[in-house]
Amino acid sequence: MGKIERKKDILLTIPFFIILIFGALMGYFSFVEAFEKARAIGIDEISRRADDLPSPITRDYKERVKVELEVVSSIAEFDEGKTFEYWTFNRQIPGPFVRVRQGDTVEVQLTHIHKDSPMKGHSHDLSRIRSNPQDVHIKAGHGEHSVDFHAVLGFMGGADLIKVAPGETKSFEFKTTRPGIYIYHCGSSHVPTHLARGMYGMILVEPEGGLSKVDKEYYVMQGELYTEGDLGDMGFQKLSKKKLLKEQPEYYIFNGRVGALTGDNALTSNIGETVRIFFGNSGQNISSFHIIGGIFDKVYSQGDITSPPLKNVQTTLVPAGGAVVVETKTEVPGILRLVDHALTRAIDRGAIGELIVSGEDRPDLIKALESRDNMNMNMNMDMDMPQ
Repeated sequence: MGKIERKKDILLTIPFFIILIFGALMGYFSFVEAFEKARAIGIDEISRRADDLPSPITRDYKERVKVELEVVSSIAEFDEGKTFEYWTFNRQIPGPFVRVRQGDTVEVQLTHIHKDSPMKGHSHDLSRIRSNPQDVHIKAGHGEHSVDFHAVLGFMGGADLIKVAPGETKSFEFKTTRPGIYIYHCGSSHVPTHLARGMYGMILVEPEGGLSKVDKEYYVMQGELYTEGDLGDMGFQKLSKKKLLKEQPEYYIFNGRVGALTGDNALTSNIGETVRIFFGNSGQNISSFHIIGGIFDKVYSQGDITSPPLKNVQTTLVPAGGAVVVETKTEVPGILRLVDHALTRAIDRGAIGELIVSGEDRPDLIKALESRDNMNMNMNMDMDMPQ
């Protein structure tokens, strides 16, 4: 009987242990979920302002120009209540706008700053990192970074000459032989992942005679976020390699995050001014760049700034890894909207910005008309009035 009673006691305690284990597991997963949602934000503002670019070049001679880029990874908010681990050039997206002249010699210095790099008080065996596929940096994609300038001839746009492990600094130089507006991005494996995390920017090679004078210039780049969570999910979002390989982003963004070019960060203009936008596409998909309420007076398609521009264009296609220069004269006050005209990308997924135009109304160009019903009502009232 004693053995039977003990078996009964053991059986009676099994549900208790099951509940205990289940509760512990639930607590663990709740903790993990809370931890993921509470990942510390390392950069308060990931987006580079559209007006953050150098002034037009006025010199008429060749020069040696040094470009210093730092690779920094950090968590930042890409939309309210949603965070993502970005990899950046110089802590913002897009990277710095590089402006040089045809014939210049450009020296590029690339430094890989990692939270565990020697620059932060730690050390690395760089040969071990490169040779061990299981190293934490390799597995995370941080094992090596580089930069591929589309304005460079040979050596993978310079990427083969400037591969840096955590804590390393390397340099190379190139001569600017062809004017145009070009993309640059990380050229290390897995390149699409590095682009999806934000490692891109633009370089303008001005022709020897410079560009025509305009009133305002802006720097805008479209990007894509491939999050494991669905559109609108809150908290920290990991990158989804599966969605990336299918080229199906959850978010399309301008300058690094949703809403980056709105409100206080919007582009601005006054009536009668000509606005020039350098627009690049870092993503895997073609962009259909359009300004709602505006017309592109000039479009320098495919980044070609020396051929005669297209004129009076409504929407221009910008391929993956491509760029364009557009100019528009702002003639009517109000808020014009920069969009990818595959409009779910703009309205639902984030690729929308603002160009705020100030000035007096232009009824000679556009005005509301009184409705026919109101006109008839006013005529009837006039007829009913005593004479």
